[in-house]
Amino acid sequence: MIRFSALTLLLAMNTYAQEPTLNQLDEVVISDSKFALSKEKSGKVIVKINAAELAKKPGQSVATILSTVVGLEVNGNQSSAGKNLGYYVRGGRNRQTLILIDGIPVTDASGVNLEYDLRFISAEQVESIEVMKGAASTLYGSGAATGVINITLKKASKKEVTGNVYTSLGTQTTADKTNYRPQDFNQGFGLNGTIGKINYLATINSVETKGISEAKGVDFEDDHFSKIATLLKVGFAPTKKLSFDFFTNYDRIKNNYDGYYDNFTSADTPVNVATSEQFRFGFSPKYKHNKGEFVLNAGFNSTERKYASFNSWTNSIDNSLYASKNVSTDAFNKYTFSPQFFLILGSQFQFNEMEAISESITKQNAKFNSIDSYFTAVYNSNFGLNVNAGARYNLHNIYKNYAVYNFNPSYLFSKLPLKIVASYSTAYITPSLYQLYSPYGNLVLTPEKNSTVESGFEVVLLNKKVTLNTVGFYREENNSIGFYTNPVTYASNYVNVNGTYNAKGIETMFSVSASEKLKFNANYTFTQVEQPLQRLIPKHKGNLSLDYEFSEKATFNLAYQYVDKRKDAFFDGGTYETTPVILDSYQLVNAIGNFKIIKNRLNVFASVNNIFNEDFEETVGYNTKGRNIKIGLNLMF
Repeated sequence: MIRFSALTLLLAMNTYAQEPTLNQLDEVVISDSKFALSKEKSGKVIVKINAAELAKKPGQSVATILSTVVGLEVNGNQSSAGKNLGYYVRGGRNRQTLILIDGIPVTDASGVNLEYDLRFISAEQVESIEVMKGAASTLYGSGAATGVINITLKKASKKEVTGNVYTSLGTQTTADKTNYRPQDFNQGFGLNGTIGKINYLATINSVETKGISEAKGVDFEDDHFSKIATLLKVGFAPTKKLSFDFFTNYDRIKNNYDGYYDNFTSADTPVNVATSEQFRFGFSPKYKHNKGEFVLNAGFNSTERKYASFNSWTNSIDNSLYASKNVSTDAFNKYTFSPQFFLILGSQFQFNEMEAISESITKQNAKFNSIDSYFTAVYNSNFGLNVNAGARYNLHNIYKNYAVYNFNPSYLFSKLPLKIVASYSTAYITPSLYQLYSPYGNLVLTPEKNSTVESGFEVVLLNKKVTLNTVGFYREENNSIGFYTNPVTYASNYVNVNGTYNAKGIETMFSVSASEKLKFNANYTFTQVEQPLQRLIPKHKGNLSLDYEFSEKATFNLAYQYVDKRKDAFFDGGTYETTPVILDSYQLVNAIGNFKIIKNRLNVFASVNNIFNEDFEETVGYNTKGRNIKIGLNLMF
C-alpha cells in the first residue's frame, strides 16, 4: 500500500469539514440561543449535520458520524459494538460534553461521570445533529463545559400515513482475523403521519452483532452485542399558536465483555454479561405569543445497568446493579422587543437519584436537586454587529451556589464575504452522585470550573460555493474532580484537585462545491493539552470527504480520516500496575455508494470501511475493526 502524510495533505488543501452543507450561511441553528436563528447571525461556528447529509451515511452509527466533526473525537466508534464510548471535545472528557435529545438533557445519574451512552440512539431515528463547542453552561447548565451535542429526532410527515422498512447486513472482522461472513445485522421500521391536528411517529430498531472480541488477545472469545431501540412521539396542535409534543422510548443493550474465566458457565446466569436499559418519557408544550414564544421541555429518564461477572475468590458469579432516575424541566420564554433584539428568560429544575446495592449506595441517600435561573440577550444590528450575552445562577442542595456567564460578539461585513467571531464563556460541572455518596465519595466536593475564550473567522466565496472558517480556542479547567489514594493507609476518595490546567487548539473547515455533482470537504483539528488531560486525545486529526453524484439515482462518497498518536495507560489486572503507553497514529479510508432503485420508494446502499485493512488501536488492549463490508436497503411507502 502506498502511504502518504495525512497532515501534509490536509494543510496543503486548506482543510475543512466532512459535511457539504454544514456551513451554508442561510441555514438555521438553535443551539446558541434555544430558538431558530439564521446561521449568519450566530456568533458561533456551529456544525450542523442535516437530514440530507445523514442520508448519505447509511449503516453508520451516531458515534461514527460524530467522529468526523471537527474538534470532536469519539473514542470507541471503531471498536467492537460493546465498547464504551469516550467523547473528547477541545481536550475535555465525557463529563464535560452535554448531550441533548430534542432539547432535553440526557444523563445516567448512576455513572461516575454523569455521562450518556450514545449507543442507545439509532442513527435511523435522527433528523439532524448540531455540535456547538465551547463553554455553554449559561444556556444549558451543568456539563456543558467543552461542548453541546444537540440531537433532533425525526418528525412526522404531513401525509396521513407514511413509513419505511430497512435492513442491512455486514461483516464484523478485525484486521488480523478476517471473516467475511455476515455477522452484523441491523433492521427496523417506522410509521408516521398527520391526521387533522394530531401527528405521530413510531419507530423500532434492532441490532445483532458478533464476530469480534471486545478485548484484544488470543484467549478471548467473540463477544455478542444486541440492541432494541423504540420511540413513540405524538403531537397535538389545537391552534396555530399552541402545540403539545409527547414522547416515550424504551431502549435495551445487552453485550458480553471479556474477563477472567469467560468459559465459566452457570445454570442461572451467564458470565461476563452487561445489560443496560433506558426508559424515557416527556412532553414539550409551546405557545407563540405576540412578542415571542414560551417553551417547556420536560423529561424523565430511568436507567439500569446490570453486570454478571465471575469472582475468582468465591468461584461464583457476582451480580451488580446500578440504577438511576433523572428529572429535568426547562421553561423559557423568548420576548422580542424588535426585529434586532430579543431576550430569553428561563428556569431549569433537575433531580437525580441513584442506587448501587453492591456498593452500599441507596437511593434514600444518593440524591440531589438543583434550580437554575438564566437569561440570554441577542442583538442583531442592521450594520453587521451581532451580540449574544447571558448569565446563569445555579442553586444546588449539596454545595454552595454558583454563577456562570458568556459574552459572544460577532461581525458580518457587508462589503466583504467575511464574518468574525469571538467569545468568552464560563461553565461548571456538578459532582456526580457516585463521587458524593459511593464508598469513595466526598460530600465536600464542589463543582469543576471551566472558562473558554475563542476567536475566528468565516469566509464564503463564489455564491456560497467555497466556505472556509477557522477558530482558535484556549480553555482553562480548575477545581477538577480527581481520585486520591493515601500512600500510607491506602484509603481512597474523590477530591477537588488544586491547580489550573489548560487546553488550546485550532479548528479549521473548508468546503468546495466544484459543480452540482461534485463536492469536496475537509477539516483539521489541532489540540494541545497539559499532561493530566492528555489521555486518548490526538494532537492532530483530519478528515477529507468527496461526494459525487453520478445521476439522480446514484451517489458516491469517499472519506479519509487521520488520527494522530495518543497517550493511554495499560492496567495490568495481575500486578495491579498501570503503565503509560503511546498508541500509534492511524489512517482510515471508507466508501459508500447510494442507489435509488425506485425514486422515493426503494433505496439500496453498499459500503466498505477501512478499505486498506489498517491494523490499529483506539484504546490499549481493545480490538478494532478491520476491512468490513455492509449492504442494505430502505423501502418507503
